[in-house]
Parts: sequence; C-alpha cells; structure tokens
Amino acid sequence: MPLMKCRALLLPALVLTLSACGGVDPDSPQGQRQAIFKQMLKVSEDLGGMLRGRLPFKAEGFVAGAAELDRLTATPWQHFPQVREEGGESRARDEVWQRQARFAELAEAMQAETAALVEASQAKPLRRNQLVAPMQRVEDACKACHEEFRVY
Repeated sequence: MPLMKCRALLLPALVLTLSACGGVDPDSPQGQRQAIFKQMLKVSEDLGGMLRGRLPFKAEGFVAGAAELDRLTATPWQHFPQVREEGGESRARDEVWQRQARFAELAEAMQAETAALVEASQAKPLRRNQLVAPMQRVEDACKACHEEFRVY
C-alpha cells in the first residue's frame, strides 16, 4: 500500500514539474529584458504612487527610486538581439526588429526623461509638485514606446 501512495503522489509532482518548464528561460535575452522591465515597472509605480498620494512621499526614497529607474532604463535594450528570437511568449511586436532605428530613438528618449527626473530630484528642498511634470514625461515616454512596439 505505501508503494501505491508513493506512486499516486509522484504523478502530480511530475506534472507540476513539467508544467513549470514552459516559461521563458530567465537567462535568455527575452528573460533578461522581461525581468528588467518588471523592475522598471515596480520602481515607476512606487514613484508615481508617491506623487499621487497612494504611497507616503519620502524624499530620500524618491531620489533613490529615480536613480534606480534611470539605471534600469539604460539596460533592457541590450537584450533585444538584431533578429527576433524564436520561442517564448514575448509582448514585443515584430516592429521592434523591423523598425530598429525608431525603437532606439524611443529608448533614448526614455533614458533622457529618466535622467531629467534624476536631475529634478536633486532640488533642495525636494517638493512633490516639482516632480509631477518630470515623472509624467517619463510615463509618457514609456507609453509612446508601448503604443508602437508592445502587444497588449
């Protein structure tokens, strides 16, 4: 009887293990950029939350978050190979690879806006109302790229 129970438990464990293998390889270019974009989203949501009153505004936290977002913004683009990789579920449209110059232009615009946000966050004393417009420009840069190059 114990052998039957062991076999009965082994089958579900095997099914769960195999079903977990269907995701994106975290070491692949796609996995790398997805991880970075998730980090960017988290940081951006926290910054926006501080400015919109969803989270308490903490000047030190905002400054650190702006710097982190700026650092992250420079990194995902290197994980877009010249030719679209096969496999995996990507939310990137084919246009990323067909219109690489435009994609690079929007990536540079995003980097410029996060750099401007970092600069705005250096004002002393740091005031929430001084950061709303620079943060909106960061969000608008994200949205512009998503509208052209992301599948929803």
